[in-house]
Amino acid sequence: MEAIASDGVEKFREVKAAEGLFDDEVIYVSAQGNRIGIDGGRIVVTTVDKQETVSSFPVEKVRTVNVFGNISVSTPFLASCGKTGMSVNYFTWYGKYVGSFVPEQNTIAEVRRRQAALGDEEALGIARTIVGAKIRNSRTLLSRKKVRPPERLKVLEANVHSAGDMNQLRGIEGEAAALYFGCLDECLIEGWTFEKRTRRPPQDHINSLLSLTYAMIKNEVMSALRQYNLDPFIGVMHTDRHGRPALALDLMEEFRPIFCDAFAIRLVNQRILAHDDFTAENRLKEHALKKYLSQFDGYMKETFMHPKFRYTVTRRRAVVMQAILLRKAIVGEMKRYHPLVFIR
Repeated sequence: MEAIASDGVEKFREVKAAEGLFDDEVIYVSAQGNRIGIDGGRIVVTTVDKQETVSSFPVEKVRTVNVFGNISVSTPFLASCGKTGMSVNYFTWYGKYVGSFVPEQNTIAEVRRRQAALGDEEALGIARTIVGAKIRNSRTLLSRKKVRPPERLKVLEANVHSAGDMNQLRGIEGEAAALYFGCLDECLIEGWTFEKRTRRPPQDHINSLLSLTYAMIKNEVMSALRQYNLDPFIGVMHTDRHGRPALALDLMEEFRPIFCDAFAIRLVNQRILAHDDFTAENRLKEHALKKYLSQFDGYMKETFMHPKFRYTVTRRRAVVMQAILLRKAIVGEMKRYHPLVFIR
Protein backbone atom coordinates (compact mmCIF):
# COMPACT_ATOMS: atom_id res chain seq x y z
CA MET A 1 0.00 0.00 0.00
CA GLU A 2 1.25 3.49 -0.76
CA ALA A 3 2.55 5.71 2.01
CA ILE A 4 -0.38 7.31 3.78
CA ALA A 5 1.15 8.40 7.06
CA SER A 6 0.28 11.99 7.98
CA ASP A 7 2.93 14.56 7.14
CA GLY A 8 4.28 16.84 9.84
CA VAL A 9 2.39 20.10 10.11
CA GLU A 10 4.06 23.43 10.75
CA LYS A 11 2.01 25.48 13.19
CA PHE A 12 1.34 29.14 12.56
CA ARG A 13 0.39 31.34 15.48
CA GLU A 14 -0.86 34.04 13.14
CA VAL A 15 -3.64 31.85 11.73
CA LYS A 16 -7.04 33.11 12.86
CA ALA A 17 -9.73 30.47 12.98
CA ALA A 18 -12.36 32.79 11.50
CA GLU A 19 -10.17 33.84 8.59
CA GLY A 20 -8.12 30.91 7.33
CA LEU A 21 -7.88 27.41 8.73
CA PHE A 22 -4.74 25.38 8.13
CA ASP A 23 -4.19 21.68 8.15
CA ASP A 24 -1.43 19.69 6.50
CA GLU A 25 -3.15 19.82 3.10
CA VAL A 26 -6.28 22.01 3.11
CA ILE A 27 -6.90 25.74 3.62
CA TYR A 28 -10.32 27.35 4.11
CA VAL A 29 -10.66 31.09 3.41
CA SER A 30 -14.04 32.64 4.22
CA ALA A 31 -13.60 36.21 5.53
CA GLN A 32 -15.32 38.34 2.88
CA GLY A 33 -13.06 40.71 0.94
CA ASN A 34 -9.79 38.99 1.74
CA ARG A 35 -7.19 38.30 -0.94
CA ILE A 36 -5.03 35.24 -1.62
CA GLY A 37 -1.59 35.77 -3.12
CA ILE A 38 1.98 34.47 -3.20
CA ASP A 39 4.99 35.94 -1.44
CA GLY A 40 8.37 34.26 -1.26
CA GLY A 41 7.14 30.72 -1.72
CA ARG A 42 4.29 31.14 0.73
CA ILE A 43 0.56 31.49 0.26
CA VAL A 44 -0.53 34.68 1.99
CA VAL A 45 -4.06 35.75 2.89
CA THR A 46 -4.36 39.51 3.31
CA THR A 47 -7.09 42.00 4.08
CA VAL A 48 -8.78 43.74 1.17
CA ASP A 49 -6.45 46.74 1.37
CA LYS A 50 -3.38 44.46 1.64
CA GLN A 51 -2.40 46.27 4.82
CA GLU A 52 -2.53 43.21 7.07
CA THR A 53 -1.45 39.60 6.57
CA VAL A 54 -4.16 37.39 8.04
CA SER A 55 -2.39 34.06 7.57
CA SER A 56 0.54 32.48 5.76
CA PHE A 57 1.24 28.92 4.57
CA PRO A 58 4.17 27.18 2.82
CA VAL A 59 3.20 26.34 -0.77
CA GLU A 60 4.72 22.87 -0.65
CA LYS A 61 2.48 21.83 2.27
CA VAL A 62 -0.86 22.70 0.65
CA ARG A 63 -2.82 20.56 -1.80
CA THR A 64 -6.23 22.28 -1.75
CA VAL A 65 -7.54 25.80 -1.11
CA ASN A 66 -11.28 26.20 -0.45
CA VAL A 67 -12.62 29.69 -1.11
CA PHE A 68 -16.00 30.90 0.15
CA GLY A 69 -17.77 33.95 -1.29
CA ASN A 70 -16.13 37.26 -2.13
CA ILE A 71 -12.45 36.29 -1.96
CA SER A 72 -10.03 37.47 -4.65
CA VAL A 73 -7.04 35.47 -5.87
CA SER A 74 -3.97 36.82 -7.64
CA THR A 75 -2.65 35.67 -11.00
CA PRO A 76 0.74 34.69 -9.47
CA PHE A 77 -1.14 32.54 -6.96
CA LEU A 78 -2.99 30.67 -9.73
CA ALA A 79 0.30 30.31 -11.65
CA SER A 80 1.82 28.73 -8.56
CA CYS A 81 -1.15 26.36 -8.34
CA GLY A 82 -0.47 25.33 -11.93
CA LYS A 83 3.15 24.54 -11.12
CA THR A 84 2.56 22.66 -7.87
CA GLY A 85 -0.68 20.87 -8.71
CA MET A 86 -2.68 22.71 -6.06
CA SER A 87 -6.46 22.79 -6.57
CA VAL A 88 -8.73 25.74 -5.75
CA ASN A 89 -12.40 25.02 -5.00
CA TYR A 90 -14.95 27.82 -5.12
CA PHE A 91 -18.10 28.00 -2.98
CA THR A 92 -20.70 30.69 -2.47
CA TRP A 93 -20.44 32.39 0.93
CA TYR A 94 -23.17 30.08 2.26
CA GLY A 95 -21.36 26.92 1.14
CA LYS A 96 -22.80 25.92 -2.25
CA TYR A 97 -20.13 24.45 -4.50
CA VAL A 98 -19.53 26.52 -7.65
CA GLY A 99 -16.50 25.04 -9.39
CA SER A 100 -12.78 24.33 -9.25
CA PHE A 101 -9.44 25.34 -10.70
CA VAL A 102 -7.63 22.04 -11.28
CA PRO A 103 -4.14 22.05 -12.83
CA GLU A 104 -3.46 19.38 -15.42
CA GLN A 105 -0.44 18.02 -13.62
CA ASN A 106 0.70 14.54 -12.66
CA THR A 107 -2.13 12.93 -14.59
CA ILE A 108 -1.27 9.31 -15.29
CA ALA A 109 -2.91 8.37 -18.56
CA GLU A 110 -2.79 4.63 -17.85
CA VAL A 111 -4.88 5.02 -14.67
CA ARG A 112 -7.50 7.04 -16.56
CA ARG A 113 -7.58 4.48 -19.39
CA ARG A 114 -8.13 1.62 -16.94
CA GLN A 115 -10.83 3.61 -15.21
CA ALA A 116 -12.68 4.31 -18.46
CA ALA A 117 -12.36 0.67 -19.55
CA LEU A 118 -13.72 -0.81 -16.30
CA GLY A 119 -16.06 -3.68 -17.16
CA ASP A 120 -19.69 -3.90 -16.05
CA GLU A 121 -19.08 -6.83 -13.69
CA GLU A 122 -16.06 -5.15 -12.13
CA ALA A 123 -18.02 -1.93 -11.67
CA LEU A 124 -20.95 -3.81 -10.15
CA GLY A 125 -18.62 -5.56 -7.71
CA ILE A 126 -17.19 -2.25 -6.49
CA ALA A 127 -20.64 -0.68 -6.30
CA ARG A 128 -22.02 -3.60 -4.26
CA THR A 129 -19.20 -3.17 -1.75
CA ILE A 130 -19.78 0.59 -1.44
CA VAL A 131 -23.54 0.26 -0.96
CA GLY A 132 -23.08 -2.54 1.56
CA ALA A 133 -20.69 -0.33 3.52
CA LYS A 134 -23.12 2.58 3.44
CA ILE A 135 -25.94 0.45 4.85
CA ARG A 136 -23.68 -1.05 7.52
CA ASN A 137 -22.46 2.43 8.51
CA SER A 138 -26.07 3.64 8.63
CA ARG A 139 -26.92 0.88 11.09
CA THR A 140 -23.81 1.70 13.12
CA LEU A 141 -24.64 5.40 13.39
CA LEU A 142 -28.17 4.68 14.58
CA SER A 143 -26.83 2.25 17.17
CA ARG A 144 -24.31 4.82 18.38
CA LYS A 145 -27.17 7.26 18.90
CA LYS A 146 -29.10 4.64 20.91
CA VAL A 147 -31.66 4.21 18.13
CA ARG A 148 -32.62 0.66 17.21
CA PRO A 149 -31.96 0.15 13.47
CA PRO A 150 -34.81 -1.42 11.50
CA GLU A 151 -34.24 -5.16 10.99
CA ARG A 152 -34.93 -4.63 7.31
CA LEU A 153 -31.63 -2.72 7.01
CA LYS A 154 -29.72 -5.86 7.94
CA VAL A 155 -31.65 -7.83 5.30
CA LEU A 156 -30.94 -5.20 2.65
CA GLU A 157 -27.25 -5.18 3.55
CA ALA A 158 -27.15 -8.94 2.89
CA ASN A 159 -29.15 -8.55 -0.35
CA VAL A 160 -26.59 -6.13 -1.76
CA HIS A 161 -24.21 -8.97 -2.61
CA SER A 162 -26.77 -10.75 -4.77
CA ALA A 163 -27.87 -7.69 -6.75
CA GLY A 164 -27.81 -8.71 -10.39
CA ASP A 165 -27.34 -5.28 -11.94
CA MET A 166 -26.96 -1.60 -11.10
CA ASN A 167 -30.68 -0.89 -11.21
CA GLN A 168 -31.39 -3.61 -8.66
CA LEU A 169 -28.55 -2.32 -6.50
CA ARG A 170 -29.86 1.24 -6.69
CA GLY A 171 -33.27 -0.03 -5.62
CA ILE A 172 -31.75 -1.67 -2.54
CA GLU A 173 -29.79 1.48 -1.72
CA GLY A 174 -32.88 3.66 -2.12
CA GLU A 175 -35.00 1.49 0.18
CA ALA A 176 -32.23 1.40 2.78
CA ALA A 177 -31.80 5.18 2.66
CA ALA A 178 -35.54 5.72 3.18
CA LEU A 179 -35.56 3.41 6.21
CA TYR A 180 -32.47 5.05 7.66
CA PHE A 181 -33.70 8.61 7.21
CA GLY A 182 -36.97 7.54 8.78
CA CYS A 183 -35.05 7.00 12.03
CA LEU A 184 -32.87 10.11 11.92
CA ASP A 185 -35.35 12.28 13.82
CA GLU A 186 -34.81 10.06 16.88
CA CYS A 187 -31.11 11.04 16.89
CA LEU A 188 -31.82 14.76 17.42
CA ILE A 189 -32.35 16.73 20.62
CA GLU A 190 -35.65 18.35 21.47
CA GLY A 191 -36.41 21.38 19.34
CA TRP A 192 -35.07 19.83 16.14
CA THR A 193 -37.03 17.57 13.82
CA PHE A 194 -36.26 15.63 10.67
CA GLU A 195 -39.22 14.51 8.57
CA LYS A 196 -37.61 13.60 5.25
CA ARG A 197 -34.56 14.33 3.14
CA THR A 198 -35.06 17.43 0.97
CA ARG A 199 -32.58 19.26 -1.24
CA ARG A 200 -32.27 21.83 -4.04
CA PRO A 201 -33.20 23.68 -1.94
CA PRO A 202 -33.25 22.05 1.51
CA GLN A 203 -36.57 22.73 3.20
CA ASP A 204 -35.40 23.02 6.81
CA HIS A 205 -32.32 23.67 8.91
CA ILE A 206 -31.20 20.08 9.46
CA ASN A 207 -31.49 19.35 5.73
CA SER A 208 -29.45 22.48 5.07
CA LEU A 209 -26.68 21.17 7.35
CA LEU A 210 -26.78 17.77 5.67
CA SER A 211 -26.55 19.29 2.18
CA LEU A 212 -23.66 21.55 3.17
CA THR A 213 -21.77 18.70 4.82
CA TYR A 214 -22.32 16.42 1.82
CA ALA A 215 -20.87 19.17 -0.37
CA MET A 216 -17.85 19.51 1.91
CA ILE A 217 -17.17 15.78 1.97
CA LYS A 218 -17.65 15.58 -1.80
CA ASN A 219 -14.95 18.20 -2.12
CA GLU A 220 -12.64 16.17 0.14
CA VAL A 221 -13.29 13.07 -1.97
CA MET A 222 -12.72 14.88 -5.27
CA SER A 223 -9.40 16.20 -4.01
CA ALA A 224 -8.34 12.71 -2.89
CA LEU A 225 -9.32 11.14 -6.22
CA ARG A 226 -7.34 13.73 -8.15
CA GLN A 227 -4.29 13.19 -5.95
CA TYR A 228 -4.25 9.58 -7.14
CA ASN A 229 -5.04 10.36 -10.76
CA LEU A 230 -8.60 9.09 -10.88
CA ASP A 231 -11.11 11.09 -12.90
CA PRO A 232 -13.88 12.19 -10.48
CA PHE A 233 -16.34 12.40 -13.39
CA ILE A 234 -16.13 8.76 -14.55
CA GLY A 235 -18.39 6.91 -12.18
CA VAL A 236 -18.89 3.31 -11.14
CA MET A 237 -22.46 3.41 -9.84
CA HIS A 238 -23.64 6.99 -10.42
CA THR A 239 -24.28 7.64 -14.09
CA ASP A 240 -22.05 10.03 -16.00
CA ARG A 241 -23.63 13.41 -16.62
CA HIS A 242 -22.21 16.77 -17.64
CA GLY A 243 -20.72 18.50 -14.61
CA ARG A 244 -21.51 15.61 -12.27
CA PRO A 245 -18.53 14.14 -10.34
CA ALA A 246 -19.94 10.61 -10.53
CA LEU A 247 -16.96 8.77 -9.02
CA ALA A 248 -16.76 11.24 -6.13
CA LEU A 249 -20.46 10.62 -5.46
CA ASP A 250 -19.79 6.88 -5.56
CA LEU A 251 -16.93 6.95 -3.06
CA MET A 252 -18.60 9.36 -0.66
CA GLU A 253 -21.59 7.03 -0.17
CA GLU A 254 -19.82 5.08 2.58
CA PHE A 255 -18.96 8.36 4.34
CA ARG A 256 -22.46 9.86 4.30
CA PRO A 257 -23.87 8.34 7.50
CA ILE A 258 -20.75 7.86 9.60
CA PHE A 259 -18.96 11.13 8.75
CA CYS A 260 -21.52 13.56 7.30
CA ASP A 261 -24.71 12.78 9.19
CA ALA A 262 -22.78 12.22 12.42
CA PHE A 263 -21.21 15.68 12.07
CA ALA A 264 -24.54 17.41 11.41
CA ILE A 265 -26.07 15.65 14.42
CA ARG A 266 -23.14 16.76 16.59
CA LEU A 267 -23.60 20.41 15.58
CA VAL A 268 -27.26 20.20 16.61
CA ASN A 269 -27.06 18.02 19.71
CA GLN A 270 -24.09 19.85 21.20
CA ARG A 271 -25.86 23.16 20.46
CA ILE A 272 -22.92 24.43 18.42
CA LEU A 273 -25.45 25.80 15.94
CA ALA A 274 -29.00 26.96 16.65
CA HIS A 275 -32.04 27.82 14.57
CA ASP A 276 -31.13 31.51 14.90
CA ASP A 277 -27.95 30.83 12.91
CA PHE A 278 -29.98 30.34 9.71
CA THR A 279 -31.48 32.81 7.27
CA ALA A 280 -35.08 32.69 6.10
CA GLU A 281 -33.83 30.69 3.09
CA ASN A 282 -32.42 27.97 5.40
CA ARG A 283 -28.83 29.00 4.79
CA LEU A 284 -26.23 29.62 7.46
CA LYS A 285 -25.59 33.27 8.25
CA GLU A 286 -22.06 34.51 7.62
CA HIS A 287 -20.89 34.27 11.24
CA ALA A 288 -22.43 30.79 11.53
CA LEU A 289 -20.74 29.61 8.32
CA LYS A 290 -17.37 30.62 9.76
CA LYS A 291 -18.19 28.64 12.88
CA TYR A 292 -19.31 25.70 10.74
CA LEU A 293 -16.08 25.71 8.70
CA SER A 294 -13.96 25.86 11.85
CA GLN A 295 -15.90 22.95 13.33
CA PHE A 296 -15.73 20.94 10.09
CA ASP A 297 -11.99 21.38 9.76
CA GLY A 298 -11.49 20.29 13.36
CA TYR A 299 -13.79 17.32 12.78
CA MET A 300 -11.80 16.16 9.75
CA LYS A 301 -8.59 16.42 11.81
CA GLU A 302 -9.96 14.24 14.61
CA THR A 303 -8.43 10.78 14.77
CA PHE A 304 -9.92 7.31 15.13
CA MET A 305 -8.64 3.75 15.03
CA HIS A 306 -8.97 2.56 11.44
CA PRO A 307 -11.17 -0.56 11.60
CA LYS A 308 -9.19 -2.40 8.92
CA PHE A 309 -5.58 -1.27 9.32
CA ARG A 310 -5.74 -0.85 13.11
CA TYR A 311 -3.78 2.36 13.45
CA THR A 312 -4.84 5.91 14.16
CA VAL A 313 -5.77 8.20 11.27
CA THR A 314 -7.63 11.46 10.83
CA ARG A 315 -10.94 11.47 8.99
CA ARG A 316 -9.30 13.49 6.22
CA ARG A 317 -6.52 10.92 5.85
CA ALA A 318 -9.09 8.13 5.86
CA VAL A 319 -10.76 9.67 2.80
CA VAL A 320 -7.40 9.69 1.01
CA MET A 321 -6.78 6.07 2.00
CA GLN A 322 -10.09 5.04 0.46
CA ALA A 323 -9.18 6.83 -2.77
CA ILE A 324 -5.95 4.81 -2.87
CA LEU A 325 -7.82 1.55 -2.28
CA LEU A 326 -10.39 2.44 -4.94
CA ARG A 327 -7.67 3.16 -7.47
CA LYS A 328 -5.98 -0.17 -6.72
CA ALA A 329 -9.28 -1.97 -7.26
CA ILE A 330 -9.97 -0.14 -10.52
CA VAL A 331 -6.53 -0.76 -12.05
CA GLY A 332 -6.46 -4.38 -10.90
CA GLU A 333 -3.79 -4.14 -8.20
CA MET A 334 -6.33 -5.52 -5.71
CA LYS A 335 -8.97 -8.16 -6.36
CA ARG A 336 -11.70 -6.08 -4.74
CA TYR A 337 -12.36 -2.72 -3.15
CA HIS A 338 -12.16 -2.56 0.66
CA PRO A 339 -14.54 0.15 1.97
CA LEU A 340 -14.41 1.98 5.28
CA VAL A 341 -16.85 0.05 7.47
CA PHE A 342 -17.63 0.54 11.14
CA ILE A 343 -19.40 -2.36 12.83
CA ARG A 344 -19.82 -0.57 16.17
